[in-house]
Amino acid sequence: MRQLAALRDELDGWRKLRQRLSDAYDLAMLEDESLSAELEQESEAIGKEIEQSEVYARLSGAYDHNDALLAIHAGAGGTDSQDWAEMLQRMYLRWAELNGFETEVLDTSEGEEAGIKSVTIAVNGRYAYGYLRSEKGVHRLVRLSPFDAAHRRHTSFALVEVLPQVEDEATIEINPNDLRIDTYRSAGAGGQNVQKNDTAVRITHLPTGIVVTCQNERSQSQNRENALRVLRSRLLEIKQKEMDDHLQELRGEFQKVEWGSQIRSYVLHPYQMVKDHRTGYETGATQAVLNGEINDFIQAYLNAQSGEKTGKAG
Repeated sequence: MRQLAALRDELDGWRKLRQRLSDAYDLAMLEDESLSAELEQESEAIGKEIEQSEVYARLSGAYDHNDALLAIHAGAGGTDSQDWAEMLQRMYLRWAELNGFETEVLDTSEGEEAGIKSVTIAVNGRYAYGYLRSEKGVHRLVRLSPFDAAHRRHTSFALVEVLPQVEDEATIEINPNDLRIDTYRSAGAGGQNVQKNDTAVRITHLPTGIVVTCQNERSQSQNRENALRVLRSRLLEIKQKEMDDHLQELRGEFQKVEWGSQIRSYVLHPYQMVKDHRTGYETGATQAVLNGEINDFIQAYLNAQSGEKTGKAG
């Protein structure tokens, strides 16, 4: 029923766009100069809607329409990388806010001195996964470290994972006998926020060894539900990877993906630039990017993917 509703919404959008084009054409045929300003405004609005529809047309993957789970992990670099992971968290939360997506922080592991070691965020809204899958990979930051007494230049890394949230539980069946569920007291900043009960949940999937934790909710049942949601998405990722590996084996192709292969670099010193190494797209507006304005990077990635599929250069 959810798929049917989504298809109806998409068809309604195309029908409304077709009607607007027809109405604008009829007005243009009247050749009334008093309508020129109105026609110009409507033409621009239709153009923007067509551009957005083209983006939706590129989001045709099996799970592109799904909600997403976004996980950020600090890499090598100590406190600097943990601070960088928190900067990325803020960037994606701002992006979601700017683009009308709802977010929920499911689990956070704080850094010892500053920043975060890891965070898992649920991003909910139409095509959330389709947009965010372009962000999956290693993100590299170059800057003058605020944590270095000598104020030297440091390079930090953070890994961004993006998973589709599984809407249909039948897609990924989890045997309760395959789970070890532990509860513990949530970590807090102290004072009134310290949890006195074991509300945090750690779930270990015994067959795969996957460990998922959730502690941001005050209810143990809510944390357990969120942890299962994350586990289901991670199991789906494994299932997809097995299918991809099988297809690559049939094609006789293999492409190695490693931690060190960063997808994007954010340089704040000695010059200002953010560059995506997959598409070549770059901008000097570093603060705008860190404030969540990453749609141009997402668009460039989707364009490159479309070019690859059609045999054109990305």
